[in-house]
Amino acid sequence: MSASIPEANADNQSASFESPAPATPLAPAAEPRRRPRVVALGGGHGLWAILRALITMDVDITAVVTVADDGGSSGRLRRELPHMLPPGDLRMALGALTPDSEHGRLWGSTFQHRFGGQGALAGHPVGNLLLAGLSQVTEDPVKALDAAGELLGTLGRVLPMACAPLDIVADVTGLDEDPAAVRHIRGQVAVATTPGCVQRIYLEPSGTPACPEAIAAIMNADLITLGPGSWMTSVLPHLLLPDLEKALSATAAHRMVILNIEPQAGETDGFSPEQHLEVLARYAPGFHINTVLADTGAVVLPLRLASAVARLEAQLLLTSVADPAGAPRHDSLALARAIAPVVAQAVVPRR
Repeated sequence: MSASIPEANADNQSASFESPAPATPLAPAAEPRRRPRVVALGGGHGLWAILRALITMDVDITAVVTVADDGGSSGRLRRELPHMLPPGDLRMALGALTPDSEHGRLWGSTFQHRFGGQGALAGHPVGNLLLAGLSQVTEDPVKALDAAGELLGTLGRVLPMACAPLDIVADVTGLDEDPAAVRHIRGQVAVATTPGCVQRIYLEPSGTPACPEAIAAIMNADLITLGPGSWMTSVLPHLLLPDLEKALSATAAHRMVILNIEPQAGETDGFSPEQHLEVLARYAPGFHINTVLADTGAVVLPLRLASAVARLEAQLLLTSVADPAGAPRHDSLALARAIAPVVAQAVVPRR
């Protein structure tokens, strides 16, 4: 049986149907909040301090670490495994990013544990040996570092500045009877401990490419920090690698230089805070500094430093960031408080 359509009656013959009112346009959905991307460059204890500060903040962290260390366990492993990156500074950066959890404390302390005794393992940290093994298994230093970070549950990523080991070389005067005679000093330890006046410092092999992942992190960063740390052997090398220096000069990120609490013995004896900045400007004139962070107690002549910072067209942030116990090192919590406003202002809008 087919269904019949009822006829319209008198009451509804004139009825008409109105088109529904156009829908109110929906407001575009708000984009999810993006965590600021911070890239910290350095090595050793200085990088440790800044990374410990950053893990207290709601930011995405990438550490880019020097690969020219040739002392201690790293030097021994470099001699035994010539193509391996020196693991010491990389291990310290991974340790700094390890969370304060039961898992993190166990693996973090194990990773940093140094073998004692007199045997072949004496003096080697567990993490150095693990990174050596991972590097051989993966045949890729970045994959090895990512795997170690996954094991530790790190709160950020650690990358090498280059995927091949480098040597720091310095031309030094003042080591001979002839004060103008130049000696070529090779190696991070030798450069850091040799007296005399450094005329020039450079990396070998020359032309070594930077780590591609490090370049990408720098170009996508909102804030880049350089320092604190050994100025000639942990800070300056990032500006001596051509690919890395180009990226640091081209990035849209805010660039912050963090000055040391005191001069580094054997490297920057007698350097004033402004001389530290002059070194960076001399070697990398294209690297524009936006902010200089210095500890109030470490600056004897603040007006002189302020003038030097102004000449660089940067801003000086002078505040207390030193260890309250009086040790010549930075306090991570104080660093976090000082950096937080800079991070908030540095986020670069990206599509």
